[in-house]
Amino acid sequence: FRPEIDRWMQPELPAAPQVPAAQVLAMAEQRLLARAPQAERWSVNLPVDRNNPWLRVSWRGNGPNGSEQLNQATGQPLEARASGGGQLLYRMHWRLYYLPSAMADWLVGLATMFMLLAIVTGIIVHKKIFADFFTFRPAKGQRSWLDAHNVLSVVALPFHLMITYSGLLFFATLYMPLVIAAHYGTGEENRRLYFDELNGRAALLAEPAGVAATLTPLSPLLAQAEARWGEGQVQSLDIRHPGDTQARVTARQATSGPLRSAETLVFDGVSGELLEVLPAIRSTPKAINDVLLGLHEGLFAGPVLRWLYFLSGLLGTAMIATGLVLWTVKRRQRAQKQADADHRGLVLVERLNVGTVVGLPIAIAAYFWANRLIPVAFEARAAWEAHAMFIAWGLLLLHATLRPTARAWIEQGWLAAAAFALLPVLNALTTERHLGASLPQGDWVMAGFDLTMLVFGLAFAALAWRLTRRAQPQLQSQGVGSPLPVRASATIRHARAGE
Repeated sequence: FRPEIDRWMQPELPAAPQVPAAQVLAMAEQRLLARAPQAERWSVNLPVDRNNPWLRVSWRGNGPNGSEQLNQATGQPLEARASGGGQLLYRMHWRLYYLPSAMADWLVGLATMFMLLAIVTGIIVHKKIFADFFTFRPAKGQRSWLDAHNVLSVVALPFHLMITYSGLLFFATLYMPLVIAAHYGTGEENRRLYFDELNGRAALLAEPAGVAATLTPLSPLLAQAEARWGEGQVQSLDIRHPGDTQARVTARQATSGPLRSAETLVFDGVSGELLEVLPAIRSTPKAINDVLLGLHEGLFAGPVLRWLYFLSGLLGTAMIATGLVLWTVKRRQRAQKQADADHRGLVLVERLNVGTVVGLPIAIAAYFWANRLIPVAFEARAAWEAHAMFIAWGLLLLHATLRPTARAWIEQGWLAAAAFALLPVLNALTTERHLGASLPQGDWVMAGFDLTMLVFGLAFAALAWRLTRRAQPQLQSQGVGSPLPVRASATIRHARAGE
């Protein structure tokens, strides 16, 4: 839902109009000629789907690089508040934040490999995987939490396995560079040659001749591509060396399925002659790789499948959260029998659980709050949206260390409920794109975001209310333990039987 989050965080943007591709391309060409007539490369991304709702042009070489997002109805740049939007959250899942990209790639790759190892070994040792799928015993204390953990683990298992393995494939050449070096040699030039051959870019690599020539009109090339693929199926055009006799224009087909690669047409940029057709499937191994990467990103998914992706992600989050809580509850029970032992590690994990399971969602809500509260004219507002998220998360981790654990769970639960449930109210107070306007207009992107935040708020409120109701004994005991009620020896026997 990155594009939808982008839209909510830039409420000044109107709904994207539907304009014929030929008209949009003419606007893009006119804008590029005005902004970067001497550039070595132009790129035009056409508005073909929800992932690319606006016309985007960019240019590189022979001067400053740049890009603009244009209103395809007017051809003028879109003006909206600076914001990290959903793109920042999307990039954070593998690039983290405040860290060099290389360090983040390796840290996330290491964590992903451990997760894949945990999934595979978990399947092997889980003898009752099908029985646990159908087993849930409510109102049984810790036994119910263990049942919930098992069910959550099994229900979304194919999704977890696919996401983890395909995530590693994104950086396979980074983690295994010697595979390329063995066949192409070392050095950046040889590495670039590998990727050029892999992606079929040989026809695009003609060096500029340095002889001026008029760029062929782009509209006939667009028409030729649409005649082959269908109207509205051209995703982008890439123009190399515009104004040179060696100019090349490539048109890329929009993808509609999990196969991440697409057919590409290569044209002579002066005569308009079709030079080469690069198929979407160039080899079986690459096609398998591209399908796995496409499944990982899920950009092809329609509304129903997107929600299934989203719910599978929530199931994975709940699986991890229940596992963290169960780990601390069982070790807290052991700690209560060993009064003279050092339990500082257990106490640390209990506090981190609160700040992660509940504190991190609150921090993300703070990111959305900052989007509405930071003045639009503030120069560094996009950066401070992210700073606000991490500052909030740090304060919540500090809160978890200073408060009794059971109280910290409840207090942060109620804070999460307020942070999410009041976001639509904040939106109504600060913009004109609130539920009172978006619902009558049928603007389901803006309305859907607000309604989803309300659902999150209600879910956290239900969690906080349940923890308050069930944790009364712990609230009397200096806050030692977790939000789960530690029942009598029968509960411990049930848990040990489950092991």
